[in-house]
Amino acid sequence: MMSLSANVSACLVSRDSINITSSSAKLLSFRRADSIIGHQFPLARSYSTKRGRNVTPLKVVCVDYPRPDLDNTSNFLEAAYLSSTFRASPRPSKPLNIVIAGAGLAGLSTAKYLADAGHKPILLEARDVLGGKVAAWKDKDGDWYETGLHIFFGAYPNVQNLFGELGINDRLQWKEHSMIFAMPNKPGEFSRFDFPDVLPAPLNGIWAILRNNEMLTWPEKVKFAIGLLPAMLGGQAYVEAQDGLSVQDWMRQRGIPDRVTTEVFIAMSKALNFINPDELSMQCILIALNRFLQEKHGSKMAFLDGSPPERLCKPIVEHIESLGGQVRLNSRIQKIELNKDGTVRNFLLNDGNIIKGDAYVFAAPVDILKLLLPEDWKPIPYFKKLDKLVGVPVINVHIWFDRKLRNTYDHLLFSRSPLLSVYADMSVTCKEYYDPNRSMLELVFAPAEEWISRSDSDIIDATMSELSRLFPDEIAADQSKAKILKYHVVKTPRSVYKTVPDCEPCRPLQRSPIEGFYLAGDYTKQKYLASMEGAVLSGKFCAQAIVQDYDLLAA
Repeated sequence: MMSLSANVSACLVSRDSINITSSSAKLLSFRRADSIIGHQFPLARSYSTKRGRNVTPLKVVCVDYPRPDLDNTSNFLEAAYLSSTFRASPRPSKPLNIVIAGAGLAGLSTAKYLADAGHKPILLEARDVLGGKVAAWKDKDGDWYETGLHIFFGAYPNVQNLFGELGINDRLQWKEHSMIFAMPNKPGEFSRFDFPDVLPAPLNGIWAILRNNEMLTWPEKVKFAIGLLPAMLGGQAYVEAQDGLSVQDWMRQRGIPDRVTTEVFIAMSKALNFINPDELSMQCILIALNRFLQEKHGSKMAFLDGSPPERLCKPIVEHIESLGGQVRLNSRIQKIELNKDGTVRNFLLNDGNIIKGDAYVFAAPVDILKLLLPEDWKPIPYFKKLDKLVGVPVINVHIWFDRKLRNTYDHLLFSRSPLLSVYADMSVTCKEYYDPNRSMLELVFAPAEEWISRSDSDIIDATMSELSRLFPDEIAADQSKAKILKYHVVKTPRSVYKTVPDCEPCRPLQRSPIEGFYLAGDYTKQKYLASMEGAVLSGKFCAQAIVQDYDLLAA
């Protein structure tokens, strides 16, 4: 039985407004639905206590798991060393003013590590909100709605280091080490892959797969395991060599039954890149599987305890500003203006302001870069290859219901729906969004290409139809059961780059052939592809290139 520590966050509330801190909690957790059968887990208990005739019992809403031991893994130490090089680098005699376009995680990471190295970043964000693809907004009721449903994995070493460097590790709410899939042929039921804590990697992952007999048969597991052996033995070089194949083609070439793709990898493909396995490059899947199988806590998930702009981006900004950097919102770039030799003269903003610097970084999405790319640069092979990199559309749906839904978990859930990817009851999984009486489901609607131009009401109707299969006893498409109190639909026509086969050779290095001009973003060259980890790592690589080029740029 796992014991609770100071890292465990317990939310205990009664109608008489009594609050109990984590030190008072003893093996308490959100009560899972009775319809989820066949498994018993640590902390999966309900608890109540009577305090008098007129006092209602305390109800436990959520209990998080302690932070896993990530700090001694090779990937974490490698990321920590890279971070340390910025703090330890010689202080520049003349700090560089570096203009950075885009305050998503890539731009924030670039600015943070340049500031650590003693330089003066000027970070420009077009909108009035931080975060880029992790942006979020408050509605008139004070409720947050987000660009996407963001999960922080144990296999994100640079992101985990970033939280530690900012002193905000306690803002991650870690969940039990499981992956939970809905069962389309058994509405309302779920199937789990549970990773035992007592086993090291890859045995914990192998055990999780072998123990699940609801999704894959034994012959399918054996064929899949044999097909994966080259990836586990060949390392990163083998993984990158599979970029030319889709997930579906790779599986078929290795004799893995199509049912494995249908049962597991449709859901996984949509979660990783919002597209189906007939489009997704197998490289993307293999990178995820390698991390999950080779790192004990790689697939362990955490939710942020509130909105990303407030709980993650704001501390980064405060750190940047404390070291003399600047962050400016509502600063949209209209044009990249050039000198006669083709280098950048300045960034021209929509409001007519001209921003000059010693170096320039473009950390906005690749689709925006292509729109603003100067004509003189377009024939250069480095930039011409970007044509193949195109953002994938995705829709994030938030629905507030008039009641607490029972058939859910304090975890991320894979819907295995043709229209939906993953979802979570954020009123349970996230401290700031907690509500003891009503559920708020946040759902990723993907693939979204055919739906991005449809009305919000069409998207909600389609979502409710899918939810009626996930919650057959609680939700009906016509709202004859749970009623919608309100909803928000956030459409991103061009999100992360679409990781289709043969994209890898088109991904640019962070240092461009234009002197003093650099790129950051998850589409640039780094091993974590289109993810928050990829964005943060790209920012570190970009900052590293600028620090290495200091003498040239200062001259």
